[in-house]
Amino acid sequence: MPEAARIRLAEAGDLPIIETIVSAAYGPYEARIGVRPGPLDDDYAGPIARGWVHVLEAEEPCGFVILIPQEDAMLLDNVAILPAAQGRGFGGMLMRFAEAQARAAGFTHIRLYTHEKMVENRALYTRIGYVETGRKTERGLARVYFEKPL
Repeated sequence: MPEAARIRLAEAGDLPIIETIVSAAYGPYEARIGVRPGPLDDDYAGPIARGWVHVLEAEEPCGFVILIPQEDAMLLDNVAILPAAQGRGFGGMLMRFAEAQARAAGFTHIRLYTHEKMVENRALYTRIGYVETGRKTERGLARVYFEKPL
């Protein structure tokens, strides 16, 4: 586990820091993809209330993951780290946590998606065992879908 980090279930009071993390992590992509990234417009209060959001803390909250159980797989709906905390292993920690949570919930697969122009994300997901399963445009965003057997 990187540094003295821990992952915990998000609480309602975490909403402002989650929104700050989203803005910092996704805001810079707007120029590259030509539209406002979807996570910037998502509602986070609902997923927090449903118990779908987990916060990563390393002294202070610096990342989160949203896991949504679906009929046949766990959806890793969002994973984000503050730019100042990137490069310290926290992203990998959240990805491993997501996969462990999916296994513990009885799923045999985990799914995620990213924008087609977020090439670093696509390369990372492929490197850690995710396989591209499709592409489509949703909400005006060109998305690439991935899945990984657990």
